[in-house]
Order: sequence, then structure tokens, then C-alpha cells
Amino acid sequence: MSTAPLPPRIKERGNWIAAGDGFRSAVKLLSDGAFKLFAHLSLQADHRTGRVLTTYRALAAELTKSKRAIGVYAAELKEKGVCSVRPGENQYSPTTFALCDSYWPYEREAPHEACEPGDYVEAVRRCFLALGCTRAGFSAADVRAARELERQGVPLGIVEDALFLGAGRKYEAWFAGRESAPIGSLAYFHDVIAEVRGQPFPSGYGDYLRSKIPMISERWAREKAIQDRQKKPASPETSSGRDQDRIKGGLQSNRRQDETPKSAGAK
Repeated sequence: MSTAPLPPRIKERGNWIAAGDGFRSAVKLLSDGAFKLFAHLSLQADHRTGRVLTTYRALAAELTKSKRAIGVYAAELKEKGVCSVRPGENQYSPTTFALCDSYWPYEREAPHEACEPGDYVEAVRRCFLALGCTRAGFSAADVRAARELERQGVPLGIVEDALFLGAGRKYEAWFAGRESAPIGSLAYFHDVIAEVRGQPFPSGYGDYLRSKIPMISERWAREKAIQDRQKKPASPETSSGRDQDRIKGGLQSNRRQDETPKSAGAK
């Protein structure tokens, strides 16, 4: 009679963590140095709270980096919504690092400060407004939508990837001469976020979009100014270039080319 296989047993009972979607997202989201700091903090954090109390000097010694480098990496973790960083009262006091819920795999057993209030929402707001193809402003409805994404544990990196992907599709449509209004709300990206969660980007593509979308945005702004003056449709041949061709290919390889996501409720 066959028996069910035994579950794998952990050889070491301490100093390890469960690495889930947040950990995978951090691999793509962070620079090498910042990811190393994130992994180290994850291993050192109290499993009940997700917090680490330490000094930059100690981190520099443990990771064989300079204090200045640790400061740069810590700033990146905070800016990208991976953890909050609360400095001590003076240069000799320890700093409190609190890993955000999207990047912490455990249920917290006590009241906590997972992130500085609004860190996740603020990061989403900055990314949304920086795309160049959205309406000015981030409404109260957008704030609620961002908070819901955070509550659901959607990693910030996934949200940002989806925003850049959706923006690339919008610019592709505009360069192709298809008239449409700027993206009106965060709800526009609802289906795109689900798509990216189900099929994460290949290695390097997220970074590529992050570097190229601002350039495409500037190119479109110049083209639109010319179009407004001449009252002629924009010409893809004069504006897209190799970067736009590569983005277009990448967008098509990500399966969906939909001017407005079906359930997004975009204006």
C-alpha cells in the first residue's frame, strides 16, 4: 500500500524566513545592494513584529559595506515602500527598520507600525503622476484604491510594473493615431495589475520600462505640441524610434493590447 510522501523537514530551526511573492518582487524591484540589506533585515527581524532595531555601523560591519552605502540602500528601501526607517534620537541611538506588509510573510502578533503611514500610497501616487499620460492629480478614490492594494498584500513593485506597462500601451495607442483621453484614475490599471501578478515580467523588462517610459513621455509631449500647432495627426515613424519598437514588442509579448482595461472604469 502506497503512503503519502512526508513533508520536507527544515534542517535548521532558526535564522530563516518564509520567502513569498514579496521576496520575489523585491529581487526585481531593488538594486543589488538594497536587496542584500532587505534580505539581511528580513532574517534579523522579530517574527512577531517584522521590525529590526540596529545601527548603521552594525549593518555596515555585518554586510561589509560602508555606512554611507548602507544609508543609500536604506533610503532606497524606504522610497520604494519596502520598509519604513525611523532614525534614533541621536547619532548613537539605534534605527528602527519595519518591513512593510507586502514584503513581510508573517501575520503580526502585536500592534505594529508596518510602514510609515502613507508610504505605499505615496509611492503609488508618485509613480502614477510621473507617467506623463495621466490626468493631473491623485484623487481620494485613487488613495482608497492604493490602500486596498496594500491591504491585499500586492507588492509595490508589481503595482509599479503594471503602471509602466499600462502607460506604454497608452503611448503606443497615441503614437498609432488612436484618439483617447489621458488615463483618468488608478482604476484604469486594475486588470493590468492582475495580469502582471499572474505573469511577472521577464528579468530586466521592468527596469527597461522604468528607464524608457519617461523618454517616450517627453517624445510624445514634443509630438503633441507639433500636432496641436499643425492640426495634423501624430506620425509614429517620426516619433517612436528603436526604443518605442522594443516597448511595443514587449507589450505585445505580454499578451494584452487593450486601449482601456475592461473593468478598470477609466475615464
